Amino acid sequence: MSSTNQLEFKGYAMTDPSAWSSLSVVPFEPKALGPEDVEVAVAYCGLCGSDVHMLNQSWGSTRQGPLIVGHEIVGRVTRVGEKVRDLKPGDRVGVGAAVGSCMQCRACNDNYENYCRQITFTINSQWPDGTPVQGGFSTGVRAHERFVFPIPDGVELRHAASMMCGGITVYAPLRENGCGPGKKVGVLGIGGLGHYAILFAKAMGAEVYAFTRGTAKAEDAKKMGADHVVDTTVDGFWKPYDMTLDIIISTVDHFPKNFSLRNLLSMLYVHGKFIVVGLPPADEPMPTLHAFDLTSNAGCFIGGSLLGSKDDMKHMLNLAAEKGVKPWIEELPMNRAKEALEGLKAGKPRYRYVLKQDIAPVD
Repeated sequence: MSSTNQLEFKGYAMTDPSAWSSLSVVPFEPKALGPEDVEVAVAYCGLCGSDVHMLNQSWGSTRQGPLIVGHEIVGRVTRVGEKVRDLKPGDRVGVGAAVGSCMQCRACNDNYENYCRQITFTINSQWPDGTPVQGGFSTGVRAHERFVFPIPDGVELRHAASMMCGGITVYAPLRENGCGPGKKVGVLGIGGLGHYAILFAKAMGAEVYAFTRGTAKAEDAKKMGADHVVDTTVDGFWKPYDMTLDIIISTVDHFPKNFSLRNLLSMLYVHGKFIVVGLPPADEPMPTLHAFDLTSNAGCFIGGSLLGSKDDMKHMLNLAAEKGVKPWIEELPMNRAKEALEGLKAGKPRYRYVLKQDIAPVD
């Protein structure tokens, strides 16, 4: 087992669900370091909408006891298990929304470990031995090596942080569904996820259509690389784009009342893909759909995507290094997590918050 100085595990935890955004520094006990595990000292952690949903219980009740969120983690390796060969202490790495899986099922064997039925998530989860998993609003995390991703020298740690969830959440379905030169990609919603979808779709060579409510973000979307910006508050906004798009990535976490998916699907070309990555509160279902909406709209397909594999992450980070993809971030010290959490819930960031770990800072 290789190691450097021993980490003292502490983090900013929710201890009272009725005060979901008020976090207190608490010590915690990590899982025992297994032979294929990697220990990471956290330098930065991005803030994702999932963290807010977990803390304010809008996806259901969380587990008992202190809860440390944060699953867009970057830092440096401090220890590795004896079977780890590709990582060593001092390496710059990232950890996303999962830290382990069964490593034995068909999905794991086919490099779809992010879809393993026994996946261990980074927040509000527990290891098979019952140890609570605590997230990246902390000094350190431990994860299986397959969920620890080397960061290329051409990508700054603070920029890589939000790629660990926000970036990969949109990159993986773009890659899976053939985004590239000659393709036309629609991005529904220009928030934290949507801004990444524009950045990566453009870097992959696609023609990008950004769909946003109003015009407040139109200039931002163009600077990110959108070739077209469409105001979805305009009546019939979809009509000029009938059978135009090869892929639509839906990043929104709320659909207005009586919203019609049929209108969105009409913009897809033959066998086009409508991919959902935005997740609303548990009590907000997607708009209704009729079978005719699928058959009569160019035989389109509707699907979803969850995180990405290690192979997806490698390709995304290499693309970011090669093309100079940089997210639009606002960096804050981690002791201002309350401000960031409440700001994200109010829709304030342009376009991701990244928190610098300040309990035991890492270079």
